[in-house]
Amino acid sequence: MSRSKGYVEERKKVESGKCYLLQEAVDLAISTARSKFDETADVAIKLGVNPKHADQMVRGSVVLPNGLGKSVSVLVFAKGEKEKEALEAGADFVGSDDLVEKIKGGWLEFDRVVATPDMMGTVGKLGKILGPRGLMPNPKVGTVTFDIKSAVGELKAGKVEFRVEKAGIVHSPVGKVSFGAGKLTENILALVESIIKLKPASSKGTYLKAISLSTTMGPGVKIDPLDVRNILKAV
Repeated sequence: MSRSKGYVEERKKVESGKCYLLQEAVDLAISTARSKFDETADVAIKLGVNPKHADQMVRGSVVLPNGLGKSVSVLVFAKGEKEKEALEAGADFVGSDDLVEKIKGGWLEFDRVVATPDMMGTVGKLGKILGPRGLMPNPKVGTVTFDIKSAVGELKAGKVEFRVEKAGIVHSPVGKVSFGAGKLTENILALVESIIKLKPASSKGTYLKAISLSTTMGPGVKIDPLDVRNILKAV
């Protein structure tokens, strides 16, 4: 895979194989973002788990303290009073069977989906469409609930869902380069802290194996997991 001249130049800033302290890594990643658009900062965390075992599946969500820096379009499946609650909470689209048919027809102009428990029978018809896109509501991450006001509010505020992949890695956006080092660092710490709390009892050995931070067009910067743990302990 060929890389742009700009990428190659920015890659030279990152010392191969080195694990940087969190603050150093964030500063370095920001310095490699040279695009005209506001690049997204993403974190990849390698965990000491085997996702093939159900009891080692790490899945959850966290409301990032500084949000994601982008507008999130929320669709809610609800009826009656809960439909009204969703609209008042700021949901962009609210409905039931009408939305199911619209989505079956190919419409997918939304970022997140919430549903009340009584609507899951209806929403289940969309499993093959929403599932592969990571949009299927799930009680484990708070998107199947009767507390529609809180669910919509959290998603609008920058709540992110995460799930460990087959290789034992969790990927998640943590904001925009324009946030600056302080806000990005706070978001990264919030994400890692949430993942640590979800450590499976059956996971043995080192849980946080590796952490990497990168911007949309920039190279990956390795972060020392021990430094992150020490910062969280000190907070």
